[in-house]
Amino acid sequence: MTKHRTIPPVRKFMSTTPFTIEAEQTMAQAHALMAKEQIRHLPVLSAGKLVGIITQSDLRLVESISAFDPNQVRIDAVMTRDVYVVTPDAPLDEVVEEMARHKYGSTVVVDHHAVVGVFTVVDVCRAFSELLRAS
Repeated sequence: MTKHRTIPPVRKFMSTTPFTIEAEQTMAQAHALMAKEQIRHLPVLSAGKLVGIITQSDLRLVESISAFDPNQVRIDAVMTRDVYVVTPDAPLDEVVEEMARHKYGSTVVVDHHAVVGVFTVVDVCRAFSELLRAS
């Protein structure tokens, strides 16, 4: 007899107090916030709406190929505009499958047009560990 298990929603494992950054802020400000909060992904907002995401890897890549002042370059010039977005109730298996298929390092969790969480590959590992122990 096969055991049927309910797939938990992404809300169970997402970071629920996401830090965000405004599109007009600079790369230097993004670096400082990421270092202070020990995070690698920042949803980017403009007038309170999600417009992109910037990651630690994005910042490093841009800095490695360009000679510029990170205090002058705005986030909206270097952010990724095509963001993988899910709701808090999205089934964990579907979210993880999509992240793997497209090699996304994170997804932004949005509820009623507001950013309410971030779900990263580290969260995937934590979920996997917990689900393995429960089986």
